[in-house]
Amino acid sequence: MNKRGEQAEALAADFLRGKGLRITARNYRSRYGEIDLIAREGATVVFVEVRSRASDAYGGAAASITAGKREKLLKTARHYLAGITPLPQCRFDAVLITGEPPRIEWIRNAIED
Repeated sequence: MNKRGEQAEALAADFLRGKGLRITARNYRSRYGEIDLIAREGATVVFVEVRSRASDAYGGAAASITAGKREKLLKTARHYLAGITPLPQCRFDAVLITGEPPRIEWIRNAIED
């Protein structure tokens, strides 16, 4: 991962902690892909995709979460959950970071399973 990506993930993690979430994993990898952050909000497991862009040109950060990326996230989340019983409530959020100084947008339930 490049330095900009690391900084964006650290900023997103700090932002989510400030909103009361507890970060439980960073850069979770499986053969299917990677999940940037995994957090807990109460009993809910929150899978977080962090996207950073210098500007909103070309659709901005949200437009960069393609159908292929969503599929990889879902498969990777299923892999993560495979050993957890009982299965917890889950959701997929996105933290979008744009510009300098950074503007942060948190989208809950950004990806439907």
